[in-house]
Formats: sequence, structure tokens, C-alpha cells
Amino acid sequence: MLPFARVTIIGLGLIGSSLARAIRQYMPTVRVTGHDADPQVRDVARAIDLCDDIADTAGAAVTDADLVVLCVPVRAMGAAAADFADDLPGDAIVSDVGSCKADVLAQLSAALPGHAIIPAHPVAGTENSGPEAGFATLFQGRWCIVTPPAGADPTAVERVAEFWRRVGAEVETMEPAHHDLVLAVTSHLPHLIAYTIVGTASDLEDVTQSEVIKYSAGGFRDFTRIAASDPTMWRDVFLANKDAVLEMLQRFSEDLSALQRAIRWDDGDALFNLFTRTRAIRRSIIEQGQDDPKPDFGRKH
Repeated sequence: MLPFARVTIIGLGLIGSSLARAIRQYMPTVRVTGHDADPQVRDVARAIDLCDDIADTAGAAVTDADLVVLCVPVRAMGAAAADFADDLPGDAIVSDVGSCKADVLAQLSAALPGHAIIPAHPVAGTENSGPEAGFATLFQGRWCIVTPPAGADPTAVERVAEFWRRVGAEVETMEPAHHDLVLAVTSHLPHLIAYTIVGTASDLEDVTQSEVIKYSAGGFRDFTRIAASDPTMWRDVFLANKDAVLEMLQRFSEDLSALQRAIRWDDGDALFNLFTRTRAIRRSIIEQGQDDPKPDFGRKH
């Protein structure tokens, strides 16, 4: 039996549009209603037949939903939920896809008192955005972390978990604050580093006579892919997960200082040991199926 019969998706960007496509492919009997605050996005969604129905207001989108999934920037969650609060059925479950959970849970709880809120985070994405960027297999083999609040109904938690399994995700349950600390290391800090490196390279373009872009090697190209991610989404992520990001950034700064000392004092053993340890981490990521083992990261030439 399917966990939900009527799903509403609020926000039809990369994740929202991928979710709509995945539901249609893997749960074809589920009715999908979509809404986006941007009328141009709604027009595109209608033109590509993204959902069974595209509603012009958030309230109209949720009137008969038994699951509502918010796919908007994390700092917009509360306002988005307030838009449909008066029309939300009492037995509907509200979830989301944001990469910060404690802050999102607080926003949704304030906007929707008395309603079942089971946040979730599918750890998947690309650097592209918009309703045409989505694809049904985005969540296949990727983790979705479900972060229920204390005292959440176990049945509601399992329904949300099963929903994500049906679209191909591996599901883990985690306490919201712990999730935020883990993601600060695995996702937020790498994005912050990528934005910084690409920004520094841009500032040095005059010095290098545009040769940074012309001769960009694989490492720099991979950083630019990450740094091309949606600026609104990532601005909100860093502000919403401020404490965990700053904690991880402090640790990174200390490790970077140690690396700087090793280079300055010709400590080859320290560099070799670090690079050996990090190489092993890369291999473990491939062994767990979280990346492509093909040469050059599977890049097509």
C-alpha cells in the first residue's frame, strides 16, 4: 500500500520538479499537485506537464493533500507554510527537503501549530535549478535523512520514510541538531570552500592574465561546478545553519594552518600521511556507492 495518495509540492525548482517526476514514475497512481510562488515557474510547469495540477495559490494546492512537501529555500519555509496554514487538512503531514533541519523544524512548528511535521533531507542535487532541471532518478541510491521532532508519531515518521524509499532513496533517521552538524561537514563547508576558491580565482584574473579560466584543471573545474549552485538556497543554508557551519569552519581553519606549517617547514611526512588518509576516504565513498569510480570522476571528454 502506498504511504500517500495525494501529494502537494510547494516550490518547483530542481528538487521539487525531480520529486514530481519521481512520484509519477515510481508511484503513478499518486495524484501530484504543485505550486510555486513565481508565476513564470508555474507557467513552465504547466507547459511541461510536470504535475497533475498546478495551483495558483498555496492554499488551493494543499486543500486535499495528505502529504505536503516544501521545496523552497530554508529561510522561506515558515512564510511558505503560513501561506497555506488555513487550508491545510488536519490530518495532513508536512515535510520538506531543506539541508538545515533544526531551524526549519522551528519555522514550520511556529507556522503550523498542531499539525504533524516530519522534516526530511534528500542528500541529492546538481548545480542546475528550475522546473526543467529536474529528473526522476535524482534520488536513486542517495540518502534521505528523516529528522522527526521529539515525540513524533512513529506511524507518520514511517510513512514519510517509505515515501522516500519509493522514489529510490536510502533512508536514515537522525535528530535534527545532529543532522545539521553532520551536513555542515559533508555539504555546507565544502560549498563554502568552493565559493571562496572560485571567488579568489576571479579576483586574481588580472594578475594571471585570464589564464585561471583558460587553463583550469580538473580540480578547479569541480569547484566551479559546486560554486554554480543556487545562490539564494546557499545563502539561506549558511545563515540557517550558522552555529554548526562556524564550528566546522573554525576546525577547518586550524587544520589549514597545520597544513600551511607542514609546507613551510618542508614536512613531507606530514603531507604524505594526510594525503594517504584522505585518499582512503575517497575509496570508501566509492565502495559505499556514493560516487562514480570511473577515471577522471566519470567526466566525458
